[in-house]
Amino acid sequence: MNRIGIRREDKHRFEARAPLTPDDVRTLVQEHGLEVVVQESPIRAFPAEAYQAAGARVAPDLADCPVILGVKEIPPHLFEPGKTYVFFSHIIKGQAYNMPMLRQAMTLGCSIIDYEKVTDDAGRRLIFFGRHAGLAGMIDTLWALGRRLEWEGLDTPFATLKPAWKYPNLAAAKEAVAEVGRRIRQQALPESLQPLVIGFTGYGNVSQGAQEVLDCLEPTSIEPADLPQIRDAHRDTAHTVFKVVFEERHMVVPADPDGTFDLQEYYQHPERYRGVFEQQHLPHLSVLVNCIYWDERYPRLLTKEYLARTQAAGNRKLKVVGDISCDIEGAVEATVKPTDPGNPVYVYDPVTDTAHDGVEGDGPVILAVDTLPCELPVDATEHFGRSLLPYVPALARADFSVPFDRLELPPEIKRAVLVYQGQFTPEYTYIGQYL
Repeated sequence: MNRIGIRREDKHRFEARAPLTPDDVRTLVQEHGLEVVVQESPIRAFPAEAYQAAGARVAPDLADCPVILGVKEIPPHLFEPGKTYVFFSHIIKGQAYNMPMLRQAMTLGCSIIDYEKVTDDAGRRLIFFGRHAGLAGMIDTLWALGRRLEWEGLDTPFATLKPAWKYPNLAAAKEAVAEVGRRIRQQALPESLQPLVIGFTGYGNVSQGAQEVLDCLEPTSIEPADLPQIRDAHRDTAHTVFKVVFEERHMVVPADPDGTFDLQEYYQHPERYRGVFEQQHLPHLSVLVNCIYWDERYPRLLTKEYLARTQAAGNRKLKVVGDISCDIEGAVEATVKPTDPGNPVYVYDPVTDTAHDGVEGDGPVILAVDTLPCELPVDATEHFGRSLLPYVPALARADFSVPFDRLELPPEIKRAVLVYQGQFTPEYTYIGQYL
C-alpha cells in the first residue's frame, strides 16, 4: 500500500516527540513516493502545518494505515486488528505494567516491532534516544543540585539553571550551563561543597550525552583512583568542578582474591564478582549520574543500607543522584519510583525508607524521570528520525500478511519483530512466560 502513519503520543503532557520530522516526511514523499498520514496532536513539537507542507496528510486517526510509527507505549484500547506497530514497547524484560498492552495486541493479531531491538550484525543498537536521555538528564541533575544547595542555604551559580524542558532547545540549555561554569571560575564555591565531584557510571550513548552537558562547565577530569587525593593534588577546589567516569573495572572486583578482572567474564558470569563502588568511590562524590544497564544479576551501585549507614554517621556528601537509567530499585536502590518532567525529583529518606517529592529533607535528591528525551523534543526527534528514516520505505512496502519466514525486511528491522500476526517470533517466545 506504500502508506505509513505517525501516531500522536499520549503517555503524558510532556511527550512532544515524534518518530519523524517534517523534513523526514518530505524525503519519504518526494524521494520514495510514500503516502504519510500524521495523526493530529495538540502537544507534538512540530506543528501539523509543517507536516502538511512536507506532503503529509494530517488526520484525526490512522484508520487507513497498515503500519503505524510511534515513540512510547500504546494504550491497549487503541490497537486495531492486524496492524503493525513500530515503537518502544518496553516488554522485552517482561515489564509487568505493559503485559495488558501486549496481550491486547496479540489478541488482535497485531505485529510489534521494537526500536530497542533494531541492531546491526554485532548486536549494536541503531535507533535510539540514549544520547538525548543523557543530555536532558544531566541538565535536570544540575538543576536539581542547584535547588538542593539553595535549600541547604548555599549560594551557588547552579541556582540559575532550569529543567531541560524549559529551554527552547539544547543549544540554549548548554549555554546556560556554560554560564554557570564561567561564574564558578569567577566566584568561589562554598567551602562545605568542596571538592565538588560529579561521577558518571558507564561510557555509552547515555553517558556521552550527559558528559557533553557537564563539559560545558569545563570541569577538571580525574581518574577514579585519584579521588582520595583531590585536595592534595588540586589546591584550587573553590573554582573547580571535578568529573570522574567509572567503567565496570572500577565498580566490581573478582570475588576470588586471586582473580583478575575480565570484562566479558563479568558480563557472562557477574556472580563471580562483587561490588566495590560504595566502599571505594561513593564517599567522594557530590553527584552520582547513573548511566548503566542493570539487572538483578549484577551488584548494585548504591544500596539503601549504605545510605542509612552514612546518614547515621553524618555523611551528607552525596547531594543528588541523577538516575538516568531509572531502573526501579535497581543499580540505585533508592530509585523507588519513576517521575515525570513536571515533578522530576524526590528525596529518599533511608531512615524511614520513604520518598517525598521535592528537594527538602534528609537523604539524597533522586532524579528519576523515565522519559527524559521528551524534554528536548525537537533535538531528540531530529536525531532519532535520521536513524529511522532509511528503514521506513521498506516498512511501508512490506507485506505483513505472508508467513514470518517470507517477510521481506532489512535484517536490522526483522531482528526487532517481537510479535508477528499475534504470535511471538522465535527469538522472543521467552516473553510468553510473563503473560
